[in-house]
Amino acid sequence: MKLNIKNETGRLKSVVLGLPNSMGPVHALEHSYDAKSYHSIQNGIYPREEDIIMEMSEFEKVLLKHDVEVFRPHLIHDYNQVFARDVAFVIDDKMIISNIIQDRYNEQDAYRKIFARVGWKNIINLPDSAHIEGGDVIIWNDFLFVGTCFSEDYRNYKTARTNEYAIEILKEYFPKKRIIDLELTKNDFDAFSGILHLDCTFNPVGKDKCIIYKDGFVDESDYRLLLDIFGEENCFHVTKEEMFEMNPNIFSIAPDIVVSDGSFTRMNEHLRNEWGMTVEEIPYREIAKMGGLLRCSTLPLARE
Repeated sequence: MKLNIKNETGRLKSVVLGLPNSMGPVHALEHSYDAKSYHSIQNGIYPREEDIIMEMSEFEKVLLKHDVEVFRPHLIHDYNQVFARDVAFVIDDKMIISNIIQDRYNEQDAYRKIFARVGWKNIINLPDSAHIEGGDVIIWNDFLFVGTCFSEDYRNYKTARTNEYAIEILKEYFPKKRIIDLELTKNDFDAFSGILHLDCTFNPVGKDKCIIYKDGFVDESDYRLLLDIFGEENCFHVTKEEMFEMNPNIFSIAPDIVVSDGSFTRMNEHLRNEWGMTVEEIPYREIAKMGGLLRCSTLPLARE
C-alpha cells in the first residue's frame, strides 16, 4: 500500500473509515474521556448504536460515490472504534502509530492488517512517553500544525492528548517541515470551553482557506499566526455554539468537495456560495455527541 498525504484536501484515493458496530455499553460518567461525551452522558443523550451505524453508512456511501477506496479495521466486540483518526495518521509517505490514551489502547490491534499492508519500513512507532493523536496533527504542504497542551497540569487533563515530546520527535522525522505547535484550551467537563483536538478548532479546506474558532487557542498569537498564513479573507470563523456542534471537523474529498453535517447551515452555505465548493451533506449529529465528527472518523492513506 502506497501512502501519500501532503495536505488535508488533495483528491482522496484511499482512507480508513472507523467502525460503528458493537459499541458496547455507555461509559459511566466518571469514566468518560472527553468533554462532549461527558455532556452527552450527563444529559442522557449519548447516541444509540443503530443511529451511529446509519450515519457512518451515509458517510461511506459518499466516499464510494467519489471513487475512494475504503478500508475498515477489524471488529472488536463491545468497543468504540468510530474515530480512526486517533489510532494513526499519515504524513507524506509515513504512517505514525499514535500513543493513544489507555482507555482505547486495544483499538490499535484492529489495524494490524492495515499496518501489514503499509509495511513496517513505512511505519513510525513513537517512544511510549511521546503522546500524540491524529486529531491534533494537520498537514498543509510545507506546514505541519500540531495542537498541544503545555500546561503543568498536562497529566491531569484527560483531553490533553499531544505533548511537547511528541512534537520534538516529529521534528526529527520531518526536518523539512515547518512544524508549528498551537496550544489548545483544555477542559475535561465543559465542551463549550475546551478543545479536544486541533481539528475541533481549525481545519484547512480548498487550496488556501480554513475554518477556525478563535477562542480555541490559549494564545491569541497562535490564532493570529494562522490568519497570517491563510489570509483573514480566507478564514471562515465559527461561533462558540458552532464549535460545540463540531463545525470545524468536516472532511475534504478534494479541494472543491467537502463532506459536512446537514445541520451546519451557515457554514455550508458559505462554502457553496462564497467559496464555490460542492458540499455533500449527511446526518452526523449523533456521532458528534461523542466528541468527534467527520475528520475524526477517517484515517486518510493516499491523496493525489
